[in-house]
Amino acid sequence: MTLAERSLAILARATAALPNGGEVRDGQVDMAKAVANAITAEEHLVVAAGTGTGKSLAYLAPLVASGQRCLIATATKALQDQLAEKELPHIEQTSDADFTWAILKGRNNYACRQRVNEAANQPQLALETATGGSTSKKKSTSLAEEIDRLVVWADTTTSGDRAELDFEPSPAAWSAVSVTSRECPGRSTCPSGNNCLAEAAREDAAAADIVVVNTHLLGVDIITEHAVLPDFDVLVIDEAHQLEDVITSTCGWSLTGGRFNAFARTVNAILEDKATIDDLEDAGALLSDALNPLTGQLINIAQEPDLIDAIVLGRGRVDQAMAKLRKVPKGKDADADARRDRAVQGANALLSDLIAAETSGGAYTSDLVVWVEENFNFATLRIAPLDVGEVLRPGLWDGVTAILTSATLSPTLPQTLGLPEDNHQRLDVESPFDYPRQGLLYCASQLPEPRSPQYEEQVLPHLEELMIAAGGRTLSLFTSWRMMDTAAEYLIPRMPWPVLTQRDLPKNALVEEFIEDPESILLATMGFWQGIDIPGQALSLVTIDRLPFPRPDDPLLTARREHAGRTAFRDVDLARATTLLAQGAGRLIRTSSDEGVVAVLDGRMATKKSYRWDFVNALPPFSRTGDPQVAIQRLQEIRDRA
Repeated sequence: MTLAERSLAILARATAALPNGGEVRDGQVDMAKAVANAITAEEHLVVAAGTGTGKSLAYLAPLVASGQRCLIATATKALQDQLAEKELPHIEQTSDADFTWAILKGRNNYACRQRVNEAANQPQLALETATGGSTSKKKSTSLAEEIDRLVVWADTTTSGDRAELDFEPSPAAWSAVSVTSRECPGRSTCPSGNNCLAEAAREDAAAADIVVVNTHLLGVDIITEHAVLPDFDVLVIDEAHQLEDVITSTCGWSLTGGRFNAFARTVNAILEDKATIDDLEDAGALLSDALNPLTGQLINIAQEPDLIDAIVLGRGRVDQAMAKLRKVPKGKDADADARRDRAVQGANALLSDLIAAETSGGAYTSDLVVWVEENFNFATLRIAPLDVGEVLRPGLWDGVTAILTSATLSPTLPQTLGLPEDNHQRLDVESPFDYPRQGLLYCASQLPEPRSPQYEEQVLPHLEELMIAAGGRTLSLFTSWRMMDTAAEYLIPRMPWPVLTQRDLPKNALVEEFIEDPESILLATMGFWQGIDIPGQALSLVTIDRLPFPRPDDPLLTARREHAGRTAFRDVDLARATTLLAQGAGRLIRTSSDEGVVAVLDGRMATKKSYRWDFVNALPPFSRTGDPQVAIQRLQEIRDRA
């Protein structure tokens, strides 16, 4: 049998055993064949697989049938966990193929046995290191209780994977029992190295036929010249539309004044030297002061004397602290030795980034972009690759067979990611859903453009009108926090149903609450445009406030626009906006019984001839209207049937 034939046999058994088994999806079969043929031909494949295709099983079946070493990189840890908990066990149970699989995440996703021991032996020191001693008594008590709970869990877990927890720990609590790759001194140095949970996960991955990782970890593997992940022959990148942004993040680096404060807290747990702690904190403040005026700008570090002075001073202060750390005698207390080794490792990582900043060059070169952005109210120095294709081509595509898939993929994605033009195929697999019957695309062409002063005063009453017609059951997606807050202020006193916002709860809890109350309304920003699944009667209306073009003043994209030249708008701005709009609209129809309306409250989608069809063609083939009464009537009919 050919690989394609073996793959289809495995797929058939897997689909027949599903709860609604026996359904043959032509698109899923076509995708499985294409993946098998790509593996056989050692040729890259790009697959746009519409919602409902069942793409996970479509690529898992050929991977299992191939018998080759395979790596699956997912965009989120949630999707990684879904493959681990559902799809892979299902294939394992229904096929007669002999294969093993493992999940591997970044080091800080696992509890660190050594940090757990320290938190159990000296809980007050662990608490002070996690918080810097800056929290209130009430918050400190709550945090201490969280850490105690994590210590108890860590004594019983076999994997140490944070995903196993039955509660969501605060960042400070988790930091008290985990370690980042920047701090970890390595198994041979750590007193608890023989029982290291992260290393155990790496060993399992090294022995497995199929390994599932987070895409960020794939990026780290590339920049470390493949020192993190086991060797593999076939690579699947799921949710590949996010790959450019992930590689930009992981293959670049960042520097903030807060890094010095975090290092100071680590040092404070080891040295009784207030002067050293003060020096480090002062260096962090000086770096923040130098970065703040540059926020939002492409910069040339060599032409910023205040920034250079802050970097040079910071290097000196970290060097001094590290010299004092190295003089701390070892051998009396294993926990103290471990804290010292982590501090030295962290100092080396901080020094490395400071040196890279000092030698990075201009605003951007042929391969790097340097800029300052604001993250959580902190000015952050960022350096990232200008063209991720130049990173991926030698670091990835030249050595493996790659399958890239997502529900929505820009036509320019292969070029952006540097896939060889003569060694990749593209397949577009249609969704099995009856979009013209199930969904209506309504473009509010009567509204002024979002930049108009009259936009808000007209769009908010219209948004209310649509929600009333839908009987609640609305996911409203916004391109800015400001617009989401404005809408919340307007809608909450007017709606007879609960209005939830992204500020109310963590993402998963918010989605659960929205689903549990079918008539509720959820207002959210970019984090909810993709990666959430709300099937059934809880959702019959998705509204989008404006076309999601990226900010024109984004420094990184400014550099990429200049690099792209005449095709910048289409290759950079339009490609991103159409993909994101399709992701947002894709929240509506998740099963064959779902129905509803996608309302785009931006008239440019109907009036801008230069790009309107790019947006329309990027969306599922819904029925379309520009008449608000048609949309309102459709929503009322769906509401009455609910």
